Amino acid sequence: MTTAWLGLGTNLGDRRTNLRRALDLIGEIGVIEALSSVYESEPVGYRAQPDFWNLVLRLRTELTPWELLRATQEIETRLGRVRSFENAPRTIDIDILLYGDQTTDEPELTIPHPRIGERAFVLRPLLELDPELHDPRTGRRIAELLETGELEEIRKSFPGTEL
Repeated sequence: MTTAWLGLGTNLGDRRTNLRRALDLIGEIGVIEALSSVYESEPVGYRAQPDFWNLVLRLRTELTPWELLRATQEIETRLGRVRSFENAPRTIDIDILLYGDQTTDEPELTIPHPRIGERAFVLRPLLELDPELHDPRTGRRIAELLETGELEEIRKSFPGTEL
């Protein structure tokens, strides 16, 4: 089994229910070992939309990276995600942030996630779950990435275990 780190975000409908349902379905494709707190953030890119709730989870899975991508996209579809335009509002967004120490550079799948070092709503929850975690491409620790960039403001809302 491989450890994968997934980022979840939602800003449409009942955000708590969206995250709960996504977690239930992700639990069918692997073992959720840990959940970060839920963080609230303003939207990136397209700003005329509600704020997001974000969390990160650590998943043990037997799926390959490509199988995991297909499974998470199916979960997004089942939960009503519509891909209308880049950075559009969404019921759920599931990103593969890290997959073990593997790296992948394909048009539809880049691991680590290509914007992992640019988003506080990804870095802070990753750091919360594993202070020693590093980017396998650069070798830089997540803590270092969090300290070195001008990142958006985020607010810790509540523990993910309260979902």
